[in-house]
Amino acid sequence: MKRIFTIAMTALLMAACSSEGDLLEPKPVTPATPEIPTEQKDTVKPAEPAPEQPTTTYPAKYCVARMDITVDGNMAITSKDKADYRGCTIKIESDTAVWNYEGRGRIRGRGNSTWEWYPKKPYRLKLDKKAEILGLAADKDWVLLANYRDPTHLMNTFVFEMGAALDIPYPNHSRYVELTVNGDYKGLYQLTEQVEQGKNRVAVDEHEGWLLSLDVDDGPQESPGAGDNFWSQVYRMPVCVKSPEAEDYATPDMLIGDAREVLAALENIILNHDYEALAKVCDVPVMIDYLLIQEFIYNVEVSAPRSIFIHKDAGEGSKWTFGPLWDFDAGYDFDWGQMTTGHKYFSDYRETVLGTDPARHVSDYTYTPSFFTDMWKNRQFVSEVKARWKQIRPRIMAEFWPEAKRYAEACAEAMERDAKRWPIDKQYQTEINRMEKWLNSRTVYFDNIIQNYP
Repeated sequence: MKRIFTIAMTALLMAACSSEGDLLEPKPVTPATPEIPTEQKDTVKPAEPAPEQPTTTYPAKYCVARMDITVDGNMAITSKDKADYRGCTIKIESDTAVWNYEGRGRIRGRGNSTWEWYPKKPYRLKLDKKAEILGLAADKDWVLLANYRDPTHLMNTFVFEMGAALDIPYPNHSRYVELTVNGDYKGLYQLTEQVEQGKNRVAVDEHEGWLLSLDVDDGPQESPGAGDNFWSQVYRMPVCVKSPEAEDYATPDMLIGDAREVLAALENIILNHDYEALAKVCDVPVMIDYLLIQEFIYNVEVSAPRSIFIHKDAGEGSKWTFGPLWDFDAGYDFDWGQMTTGHKYFSDYRETVLGTDPARHVSDYTYTPSFFTDMWKNRQFVSEVKARWKQIRPRIMAEFWPEAKRYAEACAEAMERDAKRWPIDKQYQTEINRMEKWLNSRTVYFDNIIQNYP
């Protein structure tokens, strides 16, 4: 279960500052009407009516499909426990005929705070047989994100698109569906891949590769007795082993021992901020992109940490790689003071998680694990961070944000229906506009921070 523990909550509430006055509303522009000379007024003919504008057609990936799930016996989905999967029939209808699908599978709830706190529930799907869903590579495991807290429906999509464009390995993809369960319209959902080991997921060796999650909720304090988690040896981070499976080891203790040892080797190199040693065991360019995205989005869950994935394939010469990117509705200056009911974002763009001086923890979150910041003690690493940001910055509002907005434009009618099904105190188009302004302001602010990294 995803819990916001007391220390983190206190720091998060103290971090809230500023007001929406920092983000100026754009001034309306009234087109000038040319003056018609007096002598010509009687001879000017009325303008012809403007031709009707053609309907915009979007490529298939942006468009909303219709997903209907019928649970066996019309049973309600009341649990996220693995033991409580419900058998179901899944039918998908798309404007792209080859994407239509019908098959059998199982469904249950998913998430932590999103399942516990909010009326619009997220779901996990496990198909009986692997299948391509809405043009995505075949697999059994899929996720339906409710995005109830996110009034834009774009927070994860923006990061997924940014990460994919920057070639961070194994990116999640976005597909939008209007979901009906047992005849009950549930609204607009984001369908994406489950983060897991697999040929069409995180493609590390299932027996000798590693997929680890740095996550408070799945770690030993919040999930004691799970048998697949531990405290890391150097930075004492909560770690959950997502792959290999425990059954591939003689005992769970052997699995945990090997995972702790292999991660400790990476931790010690970061602790010593040795760039040359790090480059031999870690994909440094991906690490830099990954951390830049987390900080740019102001994803406070890095401080816990939560939803941070790293992976390493089998074989000599394989390197640790940060990613996949996952779970960003705690970014964008989310107001944690309203965490169980609120949808308030974008009030302030001038906050940091890693910090204005990461190596010394000069940040709004001074307790962020030094695993993410100790490399800022190395001049070469900081130099590469600065150089990489110069490449990324011009693409944010020119490329990454327009790509995310295409989904919003194609989903506009579905967003309207979702807003009627789940009315909140925010209007989605207003919030999308505020998100755009926040990203724009954040880009300028973040540029100044990176230029002045010590």
